[in-house]
Amino acid sequence: MNYANKVVVITGASSGIGEESAVEFAKRKSKVVLVSRNKQNLEVLAEKIRKYNSEILVYPCDVSQKDQVEKMGRAILEKFGRIDILVNNAGFGIYSPIHESKIEEIESQMATNYFGMVYCTKIFLPKMLEQKSGHIVNVASVAASFGIPGIASYCASKFAMLGFSEGLYHELRGTGVGITVVSPIMVRTNFLKHQSFKSFPKYSSMSLSSSAVAKAVVRASSSPRLEIIVPSFVRVAVWFKQTFPYLINPIVGAAFRKAMRTRKVL
Repeated sequence: MNYANKVVVITGASSGIGEESAVEFAKRKSKVVLVSRNKQNLEVLAEKIRKYNSEILVYPCDVSQKDQVEKMGRAILEKFGRIDILVNNAGFGIYSPIHESKIEEIESQMATNYFGMVYCTKIFLPKMLEQKSGHIVNVASVAASFGIPGIASYCASKFAMLGFSEGLYHELRGTGVGITVVSPIMVRTNFLKHQSFKSFPKYSSMSLSSSAVAKAVVRASSSPRLEIIVPSFVRVAVWFKQTFPYLINPIVGAAFRKAMRTRKVL
Protein backbone atom coordinates (compact mmCIF):
# COMPACT_ATOMS: atom_id res chain seq x y z
CA MET A 1 0.00 0.00 0.00
CA ASN A 2 1.20 3.52 -0.80
CA TYR A 3 0.90 5.54 2.40
CA ALA A 4 2.10 8.84 0.96
CA ASN A 5 -0.32 11.67 1.83
CA LYS A 6 -2.70 9.31 3.62
CA VAL A 7 -4.30 11.03 6.62
CA VAL A 8 -3.53 8.95 9.70
CA VAL A 9 -4.98 9.76 13.15
CA ILE A 10 -3.25 8.09 16.10
CA THR A 11 -4.58 8.28 19.66
CA GLY A 12 -2.29 7.69 22.62
CA ALA A 13 0.49 9.01 20.38
CA SER A 14 2.66 10.59 23.06
CA SER A 15 4.53 7.39 24.01
CA GLY A 16 4.95 3.68 23.42
CA ILE A 17 3.10 1.98 20.57
CA GLY A 18 1.39 5.22 19.52
CA GLU A 19 4.68 7.10 19.29
CA GLU A 20 6.40 4.35 17.30
CA SER A 21 3.36 4.03 15.00
CA ALA A 22 3.62 7.76 14.28
CA VAL A 23 7.27 7.27 13.34
CA GLU A 24 6.42 4.40 10.99
CA PHE A 25 3.68 6.31 9.18
CA ALA A 26 5.81 9.47 8.98
CA LYS A 27 8.59 7.44 7.33
CA ARG A 28 6.02 6.47 4.72
CA LYS A 29 5.16 10.15 4.08
CA SER A 30 1.68 10.02 5.58
CA LYS A 31 -0.01 13.07 7.05
CA VAL A 32 0.04 12.14 10.73
CA VAL A 33 -2.27 13.56 13.40
CA LEU A 34 -0.89 13.03 16.90
CA VAL A 35 -3.57 12.79 19.60
CA SER A 36 -3.15 12.41 23.37
CA ARG A 37 -3.67 14.36 26.58
CA ASN A 38 0.03 15.29 26.86
CA LYS A 39 0.60 18.23 24.52
CA GLN A 40 4.24 18.67 25.55
CA ASN A 41 5.15 15.09 24.66
CA LEU A 42 3.27 15.39 21.38
CA GLU A 43 5.25 18.51 20.46
CA VAL A 44 8.51 16.70 21.18
CA LEU A 45 7.44 13.78 19.00
CA ALA A 46 6.28 16.09 16.21
CA GLU A 47 9.67 17.77 16.14
CA LYS A 48 11.36 14.37 16.05
CA ILE A 49 9.44 13.03 13.04
CA ARG A 50 9.27 16.15 10.91
CA LYS A 51 12.68 15.11 9.56
CA TYR A 52 10.78 12.63 7.40
CA ASN A 53 9.18 15.58 5.58
CA SER A 54 5.68 14.48 6.52
CA GLU A 55 2.89 16.85 7.50
CA ILE A 56 2.35 16.54 11.26
CA LEU A 57 -0.55 17.92 13.28
CA VAL A 58 -0.58 17.94 17.09
CA TYR A 59 -4.03 17.78 18.67
CA PRO A 60 -4.29 17.45 22.48
CA CYS A 61 -7.42 15.51 23.39
CA ASP A 62 -8.66 13.25 26.17
CA VAL A 63 -10.46 10.51 24.23
CA SER A 64 -12.48 9.53 27.29
CA GLN A 65 -14.32 12.85 26.93
CA LYS A 66 -16.93 12.63 24.17
CA ASP A 67 -17.18 16.39 23.63
CA GLN A 68 -13.40 16.68 23.19
CA VAL A 69 -13.38 13.84 20.65
CA GLU A 70 -16.21 15.40 18.67
CA LYS A 71 -14.37 18.73 18.57
CA MET A 72 -11.14 16.99 17.56
CA GLY A 73 -12.82 14.99 14.80
CA ARG A 74 -14.54 18.03 13.31
CA ALA A 75 -11.28 20.01 13.31
CA ILE A 76 -9.32 17.23 11.59
CA LEU A 77 -11.95 16.62 8.92
CA GLU A 78 -12.26 20.35 8.29
CA LYS A 79 -8.49 20.65 7.83
CA PHE A 80 -7.84 17.57 5.69
CA GLY A 81 -11.25 16.83 4.21
CA ARG A 82 -10.76 13.11 4.71
CA ILE A 83 -9.35 10.39 6.95
CA ASP A 84 -7.68 7.24 5.68
CA ILE A 85 -6.46 5.45 8.79
CA LEU A 86 -7.60 5.69 12.41
CA VAL A 87 -5.38 4.04 15.03
CA ASN A 88 -7.25 3.69 18.34
CA ASN A 89 -4.30 3.13 20.63
CA ALA A 90 -5.00 5.17 23.78
CA GLY A 91 -5.30 2.99 26.85
CA PHE A 92 -4.01 2.13 30.30
CA GLY A 93 -4.40 -0.44 33.06
CA ILE A 94 -4.43 -0.63 36.84
CA TYR A 95 -3.23 -3.73 38.71
CA SER A 96 -5.63 -4.42 41.54
CA PRO A 97 -8.05 -7.19 42.56
CA ILE A 98 -11.65 -6.14 42.05
CA HIS A 99 -12.49 -6.09 45.76
CA GLU A 100 -9.74 -3.50 46.30
CA SER A 101 -10.46 -1.45 43.17
CA LYS A 102 -12.34 1.80 43.36
CA ILE A 103 -15.33 1.94 41.08
CA GLU A 104 -13.85 5.13 39.58
CA GLU A 105 -10.71 3.19 38.59
CA ILE A 106 -12.78 0.55 36.83
CA GLU A 107 -14.85 3.19 35.06
CA SER A 108 -11.81 5.20 33.98
CA GLN A 109 -10.21 2.21 32.26
CA MET A 110 -13.40 1.48 30.37
CA ALA A 111 -13.84 5.17 29.54
CA THR A 112 -10.44 5.47 27.87
CA ASN A 113 -9.77 1.97 26.54
CA TYR A 114 -13.26 1.18 25.23
CA PHE A 115 -15.45 4.27 25.02
CA GLY A 116 -12.53 6.37 23.75
CA MET A 117 -12.26 3.94 20.85
CA VAL A 118 -16.02 4.08 20.30
CA TYR A 119 -16.08 7.90 20.30
CA CYS A 120 -13.22 8.13 17.78
CA THR A 121 -14.74 5.46 15.56
CA LYS A 122 -18.13 7.17 15.59
CA ILE A 123 -16.73 10.58 14.64
CA PHE A 124 -14.59 9.30 11.73
CA LEU A 125 -16.50 6.29 10.39
CA PRO A 126 -19.20 8.28 8.53
CA LYS A 127 -16.50 10.04 6.49
CA MET A 128 -14.82 6.73 5.67
CA LEU A 129 -18.15 5.29 4.52
CA GLU A 130 -18.76 8.38 2.41
CA GLN A 131 -15.30 7.97 0.84
CA LYS A 132 -15.85 4.21 0.46
CA SER A 133 -12.34 3.78 1.79
CA GLY A 134 -10.42 3.80 5.05
CA HIS A 135 -9.23 1.49 7.78
CA ILE A 136 -9.62 1.41 11.56
CA VAL A 137 -6.87 -0.21 13.61
CA ASN A 138 -7.78 -0.98 17.22
CA VAL A 139 -4.83 -1.74 19.48
CA ALA A 140 -6.04 -4.30 22.01
CA SER A 141 -4.01 -7.01 23.75
CA VAL A 142 -3.85 -10.76 24.16
CA ALA A 143 -5.74 -9.82 27.34
CA ALA A 144 -8.74 -9.46 25.02
CA SER A 145 -8.81 -13.27 25.00
CA PHE A 146 -7.62 -14.15 28.52
CA GLY A 147 -9.24 -12.99 31.75
CA ILE A 148 -6.25 -12.32 34.01
CA PRO A 149 -6.50 -11.96 37.80
CA GLY A 150 -5.48 -8.51 38.99
CA ILE A 151 -6.25 -6.76 35.70
CA ALA A 152 -9.85 -7.89 35.24
CA SER A 153 -11.01 -4.33 34.47
CA TYR A 154 -8.35 -3.90 31.81
CA CYS A 155 -9.22 -7.28 30.31
CA ALA A 156 -12.89 -6.31 30.25
CA SER A 157 -12.11 -3.16 28.27
CA LYS A 158 -10.10 -5.15 25.72
CA PHE A 159 -12.70 -7.95 25.51
CA ALA A 160 -15.20 -5.17 24.75
CA MET A 161 -12.94 -3.67 22.10
CA LEU A 162 -12.52 -7.02 20.36
CA GLY A 163 -16.25 -7.78 20.46
CA PHE A 164 -17.14 -4.33 19.14
CA SER A 165 -14.55 -4.68 16.37
CA GLU A 166 -15.82 -8.11 15.35
CA GLY A 167 -19.39 -6.88 15.06
CA LEU A 168 -18.31 -3.81 13.08
CA TYR A 169 -16.07 -5.97 10.87
CA HIS A 170 -19.15 -7.82 9.63
CA GLU A 171 -21.16 -4.60 9.23
CA LEU A 172 -18.45 -3.07 7.03
CA ARG A 173 -18.26 -5.91 4.53
CA GLY A 174 -18.55 -4.54 1.01
CA THR A 175 -18.24 -0.86 2.04
CA GLY A 176 -14.57 -0.37 1.18
CA VAL A 177 -13.84 0.34 4.87
CA GLY A 178 -11.94 -2.15 7.00
CA ILE A 179 -11.20 -2.76 10.66
CA THR A 180 -8.39 -4.82 12.21
CA VAL A 181 -7.47 -5.45 15.84
CA VAL A 182 -3.80 -5.70 16.82
CA SER A 183 -3.40 -7.87 19.93
CA PRO A 184 0.17 -8.03 21.28
CA ILE A 185 1.52 -9.87 24.28
CA MET A 186 3.34 -7.80 26.91
CA VAL A 187 4.99 -4.71 25.39
CA ARG A 188 7.88 -2.75 26.87
CA THR A 189 6.13 0.62 27.29
CA ASN A 190 5.11 2.97 30.11
CA PHE A 191 2.10 0.73 30.77
CA LEU A 192 3.70 -0.89 33.83
CA LYS A 193 4.95 2.41 35.26
CA HIS A 194 1.65 2.96 37.05
CA GLN A 195 2.42 2.48 40.77
CA SER A 196 -0.11 -0.34 41.02
CA PHE A 197 2.19 -2.53 38.89
CA LYS A 198 5.07 -2.31 41.39
CA SER A 199 4.93 -6.02 42.14
CA PHE A 200 3.42 -7.18 38.82
CA PRO A 201 5.49 -9.83 36.97
CA LYS A 202 8.12 -7.88 35.01
CA TYR A 203 8.94 -8.09 31.34
CA SER A 204 9.95 -11.54 30.15
CA SER A 205 12.24 -12.46 27.28
CA MET A 206 9.10 -12.78 25.15
CA SER A 207 8.00 -9.18 25.69
CA LEU A 208 7.88 -6.97 22.61
CA SER A 209 9.32 -3.59 21.72
CA SER A 210 6.94 -0.78 20.82
CA SER A 211 8.58 -0.65 17.42
CA ALA A 212 7.71 -4.28 16.67
CA VAL A 213 4.05 -3.67 17.51
CA ALA A 214 4.03 -0.41 15.51
CA LYS A 215 5.09 -2.34 12.42
CA ALA A 216 2.14 -4.67 13.03
CA VAL A 217 -0.12 -1.60 13.24
CA VAL A 218 1.07 -0.49 9.80
CA ARG A 219 0.43 -3.98 8.41
CA ALA A 220 -3.01 -4.00 10.00
CA SER A 221 -3.95 -0.72 8.32
CA SER A 222 -4.24 -2.48 4.97
CA SER A 223 -5.13 -5.98 6.16
CA PRO A 224 -8.40 -7.82 5.42
CA ARG A 225 -8.06 -9.73 8.69
CA LEU A 226 -10.12 -9.09 11.81
CA GLU A 227 -7.26 -9.67 14.26
CA ILE A 228 -3.48 -9.78 14.11
CA ILE A 229 -1.87 -11.33 17.18
CA VAL A 230 1.74 -10.35 17.84
CA PRO A 231 3.85 -12.45 17.79
CA SER A 232 1.91 -14.78 15.53
CA PHE A 233 2.75 -17.99 17.41
CA VAL A 234 0.71 -16.72 20.39
CA ARG A 235 -2.37 -17.35 18.25
CA VAL A 236 -1.87 -21.02 19.14
CA ALA A 237 -2.33 -20.19 22.84
CA VAL A 238 -5.49 -18.23 22.06
CA TRP A 239 -6.80 -21.14 19.99
CA PHE A 240 -6.15 -23.58 22.83
CA LYS A 241 -7.88 -21.29 25.32
CA GLN A 242 -10.94 -20.94 23.09
CA THR A 243 -11.03 -24.64 22.20
CA PHE A 244 -10.08 -26.18 25.56
CA PRO A 245 -11.01 -23.54 28.15
CA TYR A 246 -11.44 -26.16 30.86
CA LEU A 247 -7.73 -26.99 30.49
CA ILE A 248 -6.21 -23.56 29.89
CA ASN A 249 -8.24 -21.37 32.29
CA PRO A 250 -7.03 -23.17 35.45
CA ILE A 251 -3.40 -22.85 34.29
CA VAL A 252 -3.65 -19.13 33.55
CA GLY A 253 -5.59 -18.46 36.74
CA ALA A 254 -3.15 -20.36 38.95
CA ALA A 255 -0.10 -18.62 37.47
CA PHE A 256 -1.43 -15.12 38.03
CA ARG A 257 -2.98 -15.87 41.41
CA LYS A 258 0.46 -16.96 42.57
CA ALA A 259 1.86 -13.62 41.43
CA MET A 260 -0.91 -11.78 43.25
CA ARG A 261 -0.19 -13.58 46.53
CA THR A 262 3.31 -12.11 46.52
CA ARG A 263 2.06 -8.66 45.60
CA LYS A 264 2.52 -5.79 48.06
CA VAL A 265 -0.63 -3.81 48.67
CA LEU A 266 0.26 -0.16 48.06
